[in-house]
Amino acid sequence: MKPLTFARFYLPILIPSAKKAIYMDDDVIVQGDILALYNTPLKPGHAAAFSEDCDSASTKVVIRGAGNQYNYIGYLDYKKERIRKLSMKASTCSFNPGVFVANLTEWKRQNITNQLEKWMKLNVEEGLYSRTLAGSITTPPLLIVFYQQHSTIDPMWNVRHLGSSAGKRYSPQFVKAAKLLHWNGHFKPWGRTASYTDVWEKWYIPDPTGKFNLIRRYTEISNIK
Repeated sequence: MKPLTFARFYLPILIPSAKKAIYMDDDVIVQGDILALYNTPLKPGHAAAFSEDCDSASTKVVIRGAGNQYNYIGYLDYKKERIRKLSMKASTCSFNPGVFVANLTEWKRQNITNQLEKWMKLNVEEGLYSRTLAGSITTPPLLIVFYQQHSTIDPMWNVRHLGSSAGKRYSPQFVKAAKLLHWNGHFKPWGRTASYTDVWEKWYIPDPTGKFNLIRRYTEISNIK
């Protein structure tokens, strides 16, 4: 696990003068006007806006009836008393924190960073996260802290699953219409097995140091020859 994985927890510290910010993972391509995402309205008292899993455009196109993968129970261990005491419904729709808009003034007012650190520490001590479907250590604390206390972004601003086999089910028309493409999952667009790597390559800028290169099947074939 890389330290920058947790950068999203510390936005007010990283950009102290900003009042609002957009966080995006590094496996995304923006196809829409980023200002539209920035202008996402947040409800009073909400420090962030996410794309919910159950209602996302990605889920409707790709997977139906995925069960716990899109609910809180897929990320948190409801057998643990500390989790049960929070009175959060296990069937509550989860959200994807790979892309979100943050009101940093509200974030600081509510001490969101301190709350997230608290739950990370408790997980180390008590093992509060689910070991079944999620496989994420950044999502669970965010789900707890923002339970029923977050706004939503347009789901087309986080069209995900391109980094899994599910992404192959997208139509080219749907991919073209997406405002942001997200290769979350095991298969990254700089690797050889992700979906729609041609879209990623359109925006790829070669590493001037020569240390980083795309991995492609045709490259391997040419090397063999």
